[in-house]
Amino acid sequence: MRREEGKGRREKAYEDHERIGKDSSYEQEGKVQFVIDAVYAMAHALHNMHKDLCPGKVGLCPQMETINGTLLLKYIRHVNFTGIAGTPVIFNVNGDAPGRYEIYQYQMANNATEYKIIGHWTDQLHLNTNEMQWPGATQEVPSSICSQPCRPGQRKKTVKGIPCCWHCENCDGYQYQADTFTCKMCRFDLRPNANNTGCDPIPIVKLEWSSPWAVIPVLIAVLGIMATLFVVLAFVRYNDTPIVKASGRELSYVLLTGIFLCYATTFLMISTPDVFICSLRRIFLGLGMSISYAALLTKTNRIYRIFEQGKMSVSAPRFISPASQLVLTFTLISVQLLGVCIWFGVDPSQAIIDYEDQRTSNPKKARGVLKCDISDLSLICLLGYSMLLMVTCTVYAIKTRGVPETFNEAKPIGFTMYTTCIVWLAFIPIFFGTSQSAEKLYIQTTTLTISVSLSASVSLGMLYMPKVYVILLHPEQNVPKRKRSLKAVVTAATMSNKFNPKGGLRPNGEAKSELCESLETQGTNRGSGAPACWRRNHLILGNTGGILEDYQAATAEKDWDRGRDFVRGHHVLAWARVNVKTVVLKNLEQPDKHFQNYGDV
Repeated sequence: MRREEGKGRREKAYEDHERIGKDSSYEQEGKVQFVIDAVYAMAHALHNMHKDLCPGKVGLCPQMETINGTLLLKYIRHVNFTGIAGTPVIFNVNGDAPGRYEIYQYQMANNATEYKIIGHWTDQLHLNTNEMQWPGATQEVPSSICSQPCRPGQRKKTVKGIPCCWHCENCDGYQYQADTFTCKMCRFDLRPNANNTGCDPIPIVKLEWSSPWAVIPVLIAVLGIMATLFVVLAFVRYNDTPIVKASGRELSYVLLTGIFLCYATTFLMISTPDVFICSLRRIFLGLGMSISYAALLTKTNRIYRIFEQGKMSVSAPRFISPASQLVLTFTLISVQLLGVCIWFGVDPSQAIIDYEDQRTSNPKKARGVLKCDISDLSLICLLGYSMLLMVTCTVYAIKTRGVPETFNEAKPIGFTMYTTCIVWLAFIPIFFGTSQSAEKLYIQTTTLTISVSLSASVSLGMLYMPKVYVILLHPEQNVPKRKRSLKAVVTAATMSNKFNPKGGLRPNGEAKSELCESLETQGTNRGSGAPACWRRNHLILGNTGGILEDYQAATAEKDWDRGRDFVRGHHVLAWARVNVKTVVLKNLEQPDKHFQNYGDV
């Protein structure tokens, strides 16, 4: 019964005479058309092959009895007909059928989603952009590439295994973009331009006169030079007065010259470096201080030797005359000049541009520094000799700090050297502590020039300004000192052992012998103008510094009347015994010949 029903349905289907076509409701499997087109392609290839191998014959000819597959493939690749779907059927050189694709876009419309055809591909892309939808309701087509193009100053770094994709890397630091895939370093004197596509020269800087780092040192130097010239003019104008003489005129002028050069060094340090300026820096940077400290060292050494000699002998030490002092001073100065000459011979002076000094991590802030080829080590060597003279002078100033107040400038020199040492002790950490600073050029130059100027100002202010003050404003004090200090030095030089053992207990440290007292009494009875103990050279009371000062001023001015107040009948030579505070008096027939050895003590 079931078989009969099935048979009846099959007969009914055949009887309907249904036809597959565009107008029919039949929906064919999508892959069937490719099978049909393949069969047609084989048929067209065999037909074309038959036409070529069996022209004018019906059926197979002997050439086609055995089919050559390679030859048949050639004919298959050359077929060209319209397929069942109305599209051409052809093959490319590789034997592949051309791609034919319909392009869909997943869209939303009326709160419903669907795939909508927006184009197709047949040998090339055909898109209907008006039918396309993009997120955000924008009409701009989003990019659909693996990597964005790199900007200027960036190089491409390809992704391993995907040559069409890359990452963009910046050419940073001092690099520039040499080509699409390479960054290279700029030359040492160049830096990258704004977009890192090339290199530009690094700007050159130097210490400008208008810079605040230069204005302050220059102001100090100008004031110092004016003050130095003022002191020199005052000394020249009053060259023969006691204060100028007592200060040691020859060495004073040498010292003032050194002070002037210390101030003038500031202008050399700020001037634009070139071969000439750099050569002058090498010469005068240390020369000014060497001259100053050499003169001060000679002064303190002379005072020290005089008093040390006095402990052992009454004879004068050697090389204490003005001429000897100048020779010693210039000998010390020549050592500095000799060192500079050797430096010139080994390493000639030149101006350089230092690109490493201010080569910052940010190329935009990089600068080349125009400077002289004087390294920190060279500067230490250049100033080292001056420092040695300064320290030695300080040592002698300490040793002579206990001399009588009227004995020249021992104490002012001591205060000068103590202050100078403090200045340079402050200079060293500031100068070398800023060697890594970006402002090294300005800080070190300013620190060095101010330290040199302050050293000169200390010497000028403590040694010479008090003298100029007295010379100009208190000329009544610019005379030989007649009064003696209570710091009396006791002298006992008699022809016998007739000392009064109680003399040391007398006021003011006065000690007189019985012989002297008797001689003074005799001299008074005779109406003499001077004590008999002076005339007969037995003993003298008073301060040694003042004695020499009185004698020196009197003999220099050839004021024999005043000289007679100092010593009557015979001239004397006073020699200091500081520790025991004694003065030995000796009778001399030619006093000037002996006293000139002391110079301006």
